[in-house]
Amino acid sequence: MLGRRGLIGAAGLSLAAPALAAPRKKPEVQLAVAETTRGRVRGVITDGIRSFKGIPYGASTAGVNRFLAARPAPAWGGIRDATASGPMCPQDVPPDSPLAASWAAEQPMSEDCLTLNVWTPALRDYHKRPVMVWFHGGGFASGTAGLSVSDGTNLAKKGDVVVISVNHRLNVFGHLYLTRLGGAEFAESGNLGILDLAAALRWIHANVAEFGGDPANITVFGQGGGGAKVSMLMAMPQTRGLFHRAIVQSGSRLDGLTPDEANAAAQQFLRAVDVPANDLTRLQKLPFDMILAALRRLARGPGPKPSFGPVVDGRYLPKNPWSPEGPAFSAAIPMLIGSTRTETTSLIGARDPSVFNLDDADLRKRLTEWVPAGDLDKIIAGYRRLGGETTAAGLFFAITTARRVRQQAWAQADRKAAQNSGQVWLYELDWPTPVDGGKWRSPHGLDVPLVFDNVANAASMTGAEEAARSMAAQISASWLAFARTGNPNNKAIPTWTAFRAPEHATMLFDTKTRLANNFRDDERALLGSLPLIRVRD
Repeated sequence: MLGRRGLIGAAGLSLAAPALAAPRKKPEVQLAVAETTRGRVRGVITDGIRSFKGIPYGASTAGVNRFLAARPAPAWGGIRDATASGPMCPQDVPPDSPLAASWAAEQPMSEDCLTLNVWTPALRDYHKRPVMVWFHGGGFASGTAGLSVSDGTNLAKKGDVVVISVNHRLNVFGHLYLTRLGGAEFAESGNLGILDLAAALRWIHANVAEFGGDPANITVFGQGGGGAKVSMLMAMPQTRGLFHRAIVQSGSRLDGLTPDEANAAAQQFLRAVDVPANDLTRLQKLPFDMILAALRRLARGPGPKPSFGPVVDGRYLPKNPWSPEGPAFSAAIPMLIGSTRTETTSLIGARDPSVFNLDDADLRKRLTEWVPAGDLDKIIAGYRRLGGETTAAGLFFAITTARRVRQQAWAQADRKAAQNSGQVWLYELDWPTPVDGGKWRSPHGLDVPLVFDNVANAASMTGAEEAARSMAAQISASWLAFARTGNPNNKAIPTWTAFRAPEHATMLFDTKTRLANNFRDDERALLGSLPLIRVRD
């Protein structure tokens, strides 16, 4: 304890401080410099890991570059500072979730946002480390690569890998389909967000050896919307050879928007900004905050909500990526696919706390948007018969999780396995977070801090107990093993068998992690007659 005259030692003696003690010097920040194809960048060294943040892989997308394909970043002279993440791409920031309170990133918005962050154990040492490229969540509407929860320091150090996170265009800036209205000039407009990711992957191929990485061993991975982006990239011929393994966390996306759907959404947006279809150059002159204001009005106002996401345009996205089968050209790429046990405790419950207190009558009302009316009695009775959930709220979370996330993951794994080429592994995160007395169970997003071994940065989601660190140790080790070899098996978990019919082997990550065959097959059968929900965000 601190006494009035100084520090009181264990024996009760006063250890008086010198009257004129010299101020302590702040530890010097260690810097590192790397050479990219556009110029040199200066990063910092933290805990032995070199980090370079906010490196541009594309030019500003403002003004005349808006709604057009990304152009290369301009070269620079001297050494560019790369010690802070780049700005968020313009977006309508969703309301804060209590679970993600510790994830916050204080960043400005800008259309000069095509940047990436790199964490690496060493530069120019030719060790050919595996490269793990992270795509953030938030659907195709929001999010940023600059969150503390996806800081790559711990993962890079633990696995001796290079970790990279990417910002890219979102919502109307990345997916306003103007091709029918504006012609060839706007041919890429419906898919700019994922074409940005392809541009980032090309930058990585050209530069990652400088950062100690192997351009022949690149894993793309993402959660939620990030998983959807991985799903889409696997169906884009432009990405052939740019990555070699893929991980989809709670984000299996089976299809894109049709051109008719995307064109209708674009026309609805043009009306919201009062821009005629024959004067699209006006869109490139509007301040981006006016565009965001119109986007908010559409999202929060009455009536049908337009969706802005990847478009099956026949060129950049030639067909639906995973419907009715997986993309042939990426069939040899191994995949890791999974979900959490109760995705919707956060996907729905964080926005609407009333779902935690449903009664049976409320349950039926709330399920009408998830289950066809004629099947409602069968599905509710079937879940009650399966057991495991006894309350109306528990049944709601089980059914909506299956409909919103898990059925899509099952379908993607089934279709990947049916290709009989690259293997696929399926998992479910069943560990319940202890925060808020366990209210949230195993919510959407819980896997992110565990994958990055960043429990210390995510106390609002995971808590800070030893159990969380134990889960992080298992899951991060499995993702690292997969990135290194294409197989997630490692000493931290039981033997993990690849997914295939009829065993449907699934790794269940929990306090006692185990592999289960035919896991949830009875649930799959119960839901099998229902049409899959087309996820849109």
